[in-house]
Amino acid sequence: MNWAARLIGGRFHYGWLTVAVVFLVLLAAAGTRATPSVMMVPLEHQFGWSRATISLAISVNIALYGLMGPFAAAAMQRFGVRPTLLVALGTMAAGVALSSLMTHPWQMVLIWGVMVGGSTGVAALSLSATVVTRWFTTRRGLVMGILTASSATGQLVFLPMLAAIAEHYGWRQVVWVVALAAAVVIPLVAFLLPEHPGDMKLRPYGEPHDAPVTTTVTKQNPLAIAFGTLASASKTRDFWLLFFSFFICGASTNGYVGTHLIAMCGDYGMTEVQGASLLAAMGVFDLFGTTLSGWLSDRFNSRVLLFWYYGLRGLSLMYLPHAFGIDFFGLPLFAVFYGLDWIATVPPTVRLATDVYGKESAPVVFGWVVAGHQLGAAFAALGAGMLRASLGTYTVASMISGGLCLVAAVIVLRINRPAKVPTPQAI
Repeated sequence: MNWAARLIGGRFHYGWLTVAVVFLVLLAAAGTRATPSVMMVPLEHQFGWSRATISLAISVNIALYGLMGPFAAAAMQRFGVRPTLLVALGTMAAGVALSSLMTHPWQMVLIWGVMVGGSTGVAALSLSATVVTRWFTTRRGLVMGILTASSATGQLVFLPMLAAIAEHYGWRQVVWVVALAAAVVIPLVAFLLPEHPGDMKLRPYGEPHDAPVTTTVTKQNPLAIAFGTLASASKTRDFWLLFFSFFICGASTNGYVGTHLIAMCGDYGMTEVQGASLLAAMGVFDLFGTTLSGWLSDRFNSRVLLFWYYGLRGLSLMYLPHAFGIDFFGLPLFAVFYGLDWIATVPPTVRLATDVYGKESAPVVFGWVVAGHQLGAAFAALGAGMLRASLGTYTVASMISGGLCLVAAVIVLRINRPAKVPTPQAI
């Protein structure tokens, strides 16, 4: 990697090249996570599996994706970012390729739920938090926004293409494309991703020039790091406020809209490609919205930002069932409004976690918060599938999801609030 540093010749800080590599990793992982939503209808037609059955595999995937976060962050502290990522990407590519052979629902649960869910959980938001806190002292909100936006860009790049492949060539060709995308980023991680700025004889971006060049190494067991951090953080009120607000965030994004929107569009006579294109359009707006959110979180109160994000998202979800019956101000308006807000909650949430728990503990704490996010997503993926199977419509699920967002808007105002000092009473 020193050759890469010599190649850029000091024209910019190596941290930005690290961000670019991690962005591509997250891009591939985002495309992998989005794939089951494209496969839902083809699998239903070929094997006769119900949406509730397919949603079970997706919910396991989403839950493991979140639960891996704190352990992945701890493993990166103990073994390093690069080795941890290489193992995860290899498992991801192998699991996706292996799924081309599945013929039974339990195989989808095992492969897409366990193998792919666990491996994508390493290439997730805890990775972003680890890289941001290691490589940047300033511009953390902006960089976190850029990395978070990779999930939206992953949808933008993959979903319409995958939906078209599924429609014309079948779902098995889809998984081969996704497996190849996961494999392509492996050499980038191997050759371009150092562990610490100190390994390149650099300081984090924005660190004073007289600050010592350091590399932080721990010999502690990753399980001890993850559970020790949880034991400490769980004794504080702010942890549970972050956890439950992010639970609702996951339920209203990955779990509901990310999993079921394409199938929901099918209920209204739209094709899979049209539904995927709608998601991709939302991804374009989220790319701008989440990056802007990172910029804003460097400058404004994160609690206030989150209040508006959750409140506006809740209103847009309540509007969604009515959007299908309106032309210009229907789905296009929803795509813009919801897309700008999709995962804009991440940068201010990371900022709050760092403010409360400090630079060293924040990635692992945030990993546990992301676990709450994905448990919420798993809850919504399965719950919405069951509601659709029993009621024949997604309307009730949309209203529940929107209502939960309004609850989250109130919860976040209590995070990291300074304790009130009693005013002395005059005698």
